[in-house]
Amino acid sequence: MSAEPRINDRIRVPEVRLVGPSGEQVGIVPLAKALELAQEYDLDLVEVAATARPPVCKLMDYGKFKYESAMKAREARKNQAHTVIKEMKLRPKIDPHDYDTKKGHVVRFLKQGDKVKITIMFRGREQSRPELGYRLLQRLAEDVQDLGFVESSPKQDGRNMIMVLGPHKKKTEAMAEAREAQAARKAERQGVTAEAPEQSAEEPAEA
Repeated sequence: MSAEPRINDRIRVPEVRLVGPSGEQVGIVPLAKALELAQEYDLDLVEVAATARPPVCKLMDYGKFKYESAMKAREARKNQAHTVIKEMKLRPKIDPHDYDTKKGHVVRFLKQGDKVKITIMFRGREQSRPELGYRLLQRLAEDVQDLGFVESSPKQDGRNMIMVLGPHKKKTEAMAEAREAQAARKAERQGVTAEAPEQSAEEPAEA
């Protein structure tokens, strides 16, 4: 069965409760009269409540209505927040430079509103020193505590130790801030571009 509403000649009832193009209540009228009004307004007669008795129909531009509905659905999907879990792998004896690099990635992920799964990989004799991995995870959690929190405490998983960090900021908030920052950068670039012709116009006078 189609999810599309019945329109115009596809409506098969003797009478309908008619709603005008501006939302005004016209009342219960014969179907033929409703179709006649639709032609006068150059609009479609659309059944908006098929289960009502009699069915409710509205006069509207159905093509425009479908287009606007599709655009709203598309915008809603665009703004929908999807939970993403990023992963960052570290070694228990990581050097300071690598640690700072990895921490930078974790900071970026949390700012974007994403969760981060931190995996400490043990090799060889390192497996007998799980406290090294635990201390490293604790250090990382403290270093990024302004942006995220420990959602899943460190736990051993075979040769690995895993911890999950959750962002303080919701994904939707992070997306909104990113859009605002992008708009601000665009406006700033346009402002610089607008000033450029004035400067070039002054140069010949100085020369």
